[in-house]
Amino acid sequence: QVQVVESGGGLAQPGGSLTLSCATSGIIRFSFNAMAWYRQAPGKQRELVAGISMGQDTDYTDSVKGRFTISRDNAKKTVTLQMNGLRPEDTAVYFCNAGGQFRWRLPGKYWGQGTQVTVSS
Repeated sequence: QVQVVESGGGLAQPGGSLTLSCATSGIIRFSFNAMAWYRQAPGKQRELVAGISMGQDTDYTDSVKGRFTISRDNAKKTVTLQMNGLRPEDTAVYFCNAGGQFRWRLPGKYWGQGTQVTVSS
């Protein structure tokens, strides 16, 4: 049984930082899976924030480039999203996703439950 569990969300001030972590279990050959972070703000569609391929290539949506960094630890089967320079528009529920198609920016079938990130003064 595959499990994807996010942690690290919370409240941050504009310009602040948060680190999101995604722990997985049950994914066979984790290192061969693309991983990604998505987010969904109230009233908006879920959008890709950052992705990382099995070869450690990374991809970011334009609004977070230079501020967010995605990384993975294949030995621990975890993915991290370091978020710096947070803005109010980053407020959303952030979801970890496993097994997607990195090249086509398509999500895989494994999702976490999400973690809330709120950026406000």
